[in-house]
Amino acid sequence: MPEAEFSPEAILGVLANHDVRCVLIGGFAAVIHGSPYVTTDIDVVPSTDEENLQRLASALTEMHARVWTVSEPDGVPFDHLPRSLADVRVWNLVTDHGRLDITFMPSGTQGFADLSRDAIHLTILGVPVDVASLADIIRSKEAAGREKDRLVLPVLRRIAEETGG
Repeated sequence: MPEAEFSPEAILGVLANHDVRCVLIGGFAAVIHGSPYVTTDIDVVPSTDEENLQRLASALTEMHARVWTVSEPDGVPFDHLPRSLADVRVWNLVTDHGRLDITFMPSGTQGFADLSRDAIHLTILGVPVDVASLADIIRSKEAAGREKDRLVLPVLRRIAEETGG
């Protein structure tokens, strides 16, 4: 089964339709802030309250979310149980609409409450979304220290300087 075509509006739409409280982070959030780097996944930080985890589990079920790995790019099925979702720090998933990464405690942050405090509420591709602030994206990418993050940081810092963000 080939990987689904990346459809960020569909992923964000399913999360919104299920009223999943989350903050968009990562490369797609950076693109929204002006980064020219292309990304092929959505990264979100959801609230971990029980009701939200239930809504997240329902959204994942609707999208037929499966665990993505290099050796299993089509994904491995798993139970979308609310409590088990929060027991794993990072979920790398493939869905009917492309890749979705769920992170409960991104590097350099304290998770949803921390990121939602300065998040910007936008409508993206027709879907209401809370997007992490540029400062929080930079902070997280600096703390993660991955090569792909080090490559984009100079651009994000320049955008922050130019926009006051």
